[in-house]
Amino acid sequence: MTSVSIVAPDLRPKTTAAIAAETRARELDAAHAGLPTEELIDRAVHRLFPGEIAVVSSFGAESAVLLDLVASVSKTIPILFVDTGRHFDETLRHRDRLVERLGFTDVRALGASREELVNRDPDDWLWNDDPDACCALRKVEPLARGMEGFSAWISGRKRFQAATRTTIPTFEADGARIKLNPLVAWEPNALVERARLRGLPAHPLVEKGYPSIGCLPCTSRVAPGEDPRAGRWRGRAKTECGIHLGLSAGSENDGSGI
Repeated sequence: MTSVSIVAPDLRPKTTAAIAAETRARELDAAHAGLPTEELIDRAVHRLFPGEIAVVSSFGAESAVLLDLVASVSKTIPILFVDTGRHFDETLRHRDRLVERLGFTDVRALGASREELVNRDPDDWLWNDDPDACCALRKVEPLARGMEGFSAWISGRKRFQAATRTTIPTFEADGARIKLNPLVAWEPNALVERARLRGLPAHPLVEKGYPSIGCLPCTSRVAPGEDPRAGRWRGRAKTECGIHLGLSAGSENDGSGI
């Protein structure tokens, strides 16, 4: 079985396109980062990247607010959901409820093929033996395929979520693509208030102690006062699945970060 490692963006080789994307991301951030969130999303969808932008959503603990803001701008924008086959049932039900509520018409489920799973995770134990390789197989690579044809994507990351996310900008380069983080400066109380005002459904696991929700085998409850992502891959040095970091091998050597 081939192990796939995940490396930080600053350690990956960069192509000319990736370097150009870094320059454009800085320019976009300087020009647009201060806009109100809904206006920012509208500008990205209709003016900056028309027909070339998608939303990547885990339908996790805080996904409803971003999706609600996006729906106010476009209900036809592609919503990419990486179906790892390891999600909590509550996450899948939450996804279906939000999609129906918000009226999205192009929700795409992405995942590894049966052949890939048999060849690379024949014992169904890769999440325990090599979680980086499991994330690469079930998340990073399917999303890389699903992102073909898009020049930009919208993420729900926020600075308060983890120590590793405190400096992320509104616009950032993601290999040759641009990643937009429209909620990057939002605080937890603002998310709660927006959800309350809009009557958005909460992920049912949040009230059970899961402020950050990934795959079932690699997500545990978080104690009061812990980092919100402390329950992800608990007991390991791993802090990200790799979607926001990228692969060190294979077709993603351009450093795309998908």
